[in-house]
Amino acid sequence: MAQTPQITESMSGAGQVDQGDSRAPDLVLLAPMDGWASPLAEVPDPVFAEKMMGDGVAIDPTGATMHAPCDGEIILLHDALHAVTLRAVGGAEILMHVGLDTVALGGQGFTAHVAKGQKVKAGDRLISFDLDQLAQSARSLITPIIIANGEKFSIVTRRENAPVARGQEMMRVRRLASSQASPAAAAAGEFRRDVIVPLAHGLHARPAARLAGAAKGFGAEIVFLAGEKRANARSPIALMGLGLSKDAPVTLIASGSDAEQALAALAALLESGMDEDEAEPVAIVGAPAMPIDAGALAGIRAAPGLSLGTAFHFKRTDLAVPEAGRGDALETAALRHAIVAVKSKLGAAMRKGGAQSAILGAHLAFLDDPELARQAAESIAGGKSAAAAWRDTIDAQIAVLKELKDPRLRERMADLADLKRQVLVALGCATAAPAQDLPPDAILLADDILPSEMAGLDPTRVAGIALAGGGPTSHAAILAASLNIPALVACGEALQAIADGTVLLLDADRGALMIAPREPVREDARIRIATATSARAAARASAQSLCHTRDGRRIAIDANLGSLEDAVKAVAAGAEGCGLLRTEFLFLDRQSPPSEDEQVHTYGAIAQALAGRTLTIRTLDIGGDKPAAYLPFPAEENPALGLRGVRVSLWRPDLLKTQLRAILRSVPAAQCRIMAPMVASLEELRAVRRLLDEARDELDMRETVALGVMVETPAAAVTADILAAEADFLSIGTNDLTQYGLAMDRGNASLAAQFDALHPAVLRLIAATTEGAGRAERPVGVCGGLASDPLAAPILIGLGVTSLSATASQIATLKADIAKRTLDECRALASAALAMTSAAEVRALLLRKGER
Repeated sequence: MAQTPQITESMSGAGQVDQGDSRAPDLVLLAPMDGWASPLAEVPDPVFAEKMMGDGVAIDPTGATMHAPCDGEIILLHDALHAVTLRAVGGAEILMHVGLDTVALGGQGFTAHVAKGQKVKAGDRLISFDLDQLAQSARSLITPIIIANGEKFSIVTRRENAPVARGQEMMRVRRLASSQASPAAAAAGEFRRDVIVPLAHGLHARPAARLAGAAKGFGAEIVFLAGEKRANARSPIALMGLGLSKDAPVTLIASGSDAEQALAALAALLESGMDEDEAEPVAIVGAPAMPIDAGALAGIRAAPGLSLGTAFHFKRTDLAVPEAGRGDALETAALRHAIVAVKSKLGAAMRKGGAQSAILGAHLAFLDDPELARQAAESIAGGKSAAAAWRDTIDAQIAVLKELKDPRLRERMADLADLKRQVLVALGCATAAPAQDLPPDAILLADDILPSEMAGLDPTRVAGIALAGGGPTSHAAILAASLNIPALVACGEALQAIADGTVLLLDADRGALMIAPREPVREDARIRIATATSARAAARASAQSLCHTRDGRRIAIDANLGSLEDAVKAVAAGAEGCGLLRTEFLFLDRQSPPSEDEQVHTYGAIAQALAGRTLTIRTLDIGGDKPAAYLPFPAEENPALGLRGVRVSLWRPDLLKTQLRAILRSVPAAQCRIMAPMVASLEELRAVRRLLDEARDELDMRETVALGVMVETPAAAVTADILAAEADFLSIGTNDLTQYGLAMDRGNASLAAQFDALHPAVLRLIAATTEGAGRAERPVGVCGGLASDPLAAPILIGLGVTSLSATASQIATLKADIAKRTLDECRALASAALAMTSAAEVRALLLRKGER
């Protein structure tokens, strides 16, 4: 913690000071207790640190009583007595939350001196608490004091990094102009751009959430126009409501001071395809039901596999929603607290990584949707309770999606229903989903299962899932696939007639659910399931061993990582190291870049989780389809060929230097490798090395750290010998290498069938890379999507690749498959593949050779 007292001035709220209220004095907030004032960013809870509830300061208390910071009315006193919200004259709502995780104490150690609706004066006692009990029971005593309705007020000054005494001025708050939408909205100038939606599944939840998140990084007003429909770009639900399927035209319109940059960034993001082909953990496509036996139900495959088990109907508690509200202030505060509680829960689950992360990220974006907030506020103003307002708002959006023709977009209704239920549970309208007393090998039957309910299941007791409704690309289906649970959807209402305990055979690949199959059929299924399970178990059992071909050639199998949680899971899955740490997760979706210390903490934690295994850290790779709000990229006609990758780092060397220093400070030199993305020339590599050497000198560091390059352009591939003369290693990013090598936008749905990294042209670029690197005796790895494909592994090894960095879920399979092959077999396959004329021929070759 910095020890220099600071009184900071800011206009952190969105908007200018209300000129109509220019004579109204600022609201002065006094410190409610003695202690040390800190920035919210130092609160060890993302709900407060990331300002999900609003802006403010935090106090680490030395006193045991909280006092009113100003005159006002108590509008909310939490049942656990640990939090109170006061509405000041003028409307500012000040939330004071004593400690972290203190809600679990249920009021023990707290004494309330006020009640809801009570008027108070500055300095009046609000809550007393037992400091000793809190110190032993709570995660932290730090107490956030925040402006809960920051959309209407801004903090002009605040006291931070300094001691405060009760009654001392802590913050000054100023009302914003009520009519204003954003600081740039008044600026003249409108820009328009027509775009064809390239997304194979249309503008569904995840891309809508990403577009909305990018839009929030700009001050400009941005709308999407499709026919007569308009959508606020900051509203993911409104974007989904446009019903845009692949190849649909849409016009982006932006106005304001940074409109041109905003338009260029959002258009580039949409046109990039946003890696939607990589977003699904499994290639899930609904297959028409094959001919099935009499007595079986037909469904559509949502997650592959075969399972034998007993029927169990999934149960869900009912909701009891009060219609009438208790007043605008109380209901607004109650809804705000409920949404923040759900955000906190989703954020914690999201940080665990895995398939659910992207899904939960979309859910978090929904909760931040300005259109939902506006509609709920209007409903509350009309006399509704918070619960009824939220229910009605979500139901209205569900009705919009229900009318869309695109089945993918209609499947997002389940996501909205999930969020409706979670917030209503947080509002006390129902208990959380009851613990399901599942029998062993349960096959769950339900009309539908919400994503949050899927996340709460015990996968060790679930053998399969059959849903009456739903779709093969629903988020519940994606989660089922990520958990290796066979699943069928669209089985129809006949599921309801199946009694609990009935023996079922679920064959997702055939689209069949057999009811009470005969014993010979069951026995055949048991043998098939046992064989598949044994193969997976054998692969997992040997996954911790180092990988070699059958004749002893060493092939390193590493993991691609994007978080600390990914590192933990990768080690457990058998990763021998990290071949690619995507550091963008630290830099995106925020208003300022991470500090050096923040990066040190994150990289160091990941290095420790790898327990000495090699950690290859890719320097910041943004630009193109990954805009950052704090980097005003100039408008580019073709962002994919503009400022991105290492070009951004050399455009902003201050960011690169900070990142290099953080890496050197946090990861032992013997464990660390640094990799520069999108390198196309030796001069770029030399520029990065100069900054690396400067960072080493500044830190008085004598050890050297390996510096490599990512080969993602044909230029790098054909000059690999030149790069390898000064690079310590090369790593091929096959996704971009395919895009640039074939001159095909990987996000263009109309080209999806032709976009294949096994195209002979791409394989020849890989061969050129390994050949050039071989002259300098430099190792070559692959960390792109092709590295996770067991079908491609023998060809890559035959071309001279010595390491593969894959997704954690594929590590065991890769190791098991590679162990069955010799180096000569791999070389023969690679030689034959290079002579092919198309990717289809290469794949046919592998299938003929039985390499599948």
